[in-house]
Amino acid sequence: MQDSVRVAAIAVDSKPGDVHGNLAKIDQWVSRAGEQGAVLALFPELSLSGFIPNHPRGDHNQWLRTALRGARQLAQTIPGPAVDRLIEISAAHDVLVSAGLLEDAGNLLFNTHVIVGPEGVLGKWRKMHIPMFETAFYNPGDAPGVITTPIGRVGVNICFDALLPESTRLLGIDNVEIVLFPFAADPSPATPQGWQDWASAALRCRCAENGAFGLACNSVGHVEFAGVEQTFPGGGMAIGPRGEVLSEWPVAGGEPGMLVTEFRRDTLQEARAEPEYLFRFRRPELYGPLAE
Repeated sequence: MQDSVRVAAIAVDSKPGDVHGNLAKIDQWVSRAGEQGAVLALFPELSLSGFIPNHPRGDHNQWLRTALRGARQLAQTIPGPAVDRLIEISAAHDVLVSAGLLEDAGNLLFNTHVIVGPEGVLGKWRKMHIPMFETAFYNPGDAPGVITTPIGRVGVNICFDALLPESTRLLGIDNVEIVLFPFAADPSPATPQGWQDWASAALRCRCAENGAFGLACNSVGHVEFAGVEQTFPGGGMAIGPRGEVLSEWPVAGGEPGMLVTEFRRDTLQEARAEPEYLFRFRRPELYGPLAE
């Protein structure tokens, strides 16, 4: 990991199916992040293609058929034109960009997050654990990997994945240094603080358990698709390798915004040198029953 890494978590008001408009917003925010010295910009879950709301109140059968057809139409391939444009944005501002999309993998769809740099796609992650309301759209992905980037070793857990400790542990055993946590969640109360109160316990544990930095952001704004609506409050936070909250969301609820913070290599080294560094006490030889 570099001695000092400045990163940005950005809540952007992406709209389902408006890939062109979503990319324009991402471009604007990456520019702002770069102006503030950030070398990596994290955007929420499905920020490139837009989140499909999934709580219908009417004819569920008709909604599902309509929504699935629409999902197929807005899904993006990797590689593909939308991701190519994301790479151009990264190159224009010299900032690594991490954004989410509904991935068209041919016969299946995945909820996928990518990291791109000026030279191309550096890595992609597919959401592993699919909540009940999302199972109609996304297939579960494989175990996540960790990539070596110019700023350090980076991995991703997408939204619901972060609530299960095994998700981040899979990154931890591959020596992750920075974990990105993109969300699209609307827990009550629907405010950035409400989202943080809901998410922080899990995120702080994931970072402390694995001795890694964490950067999280949540979707913001109103979305509508196939006759169903949903509103996200935004929010974000940066977490240190002891599970400490380093930076909290500086923007009012319901508004797009950005959190910029600094991760320092010496903070990571100090946390991993402490007697209470939890990762060093693992006993993998005892854990076989967990996988049975």
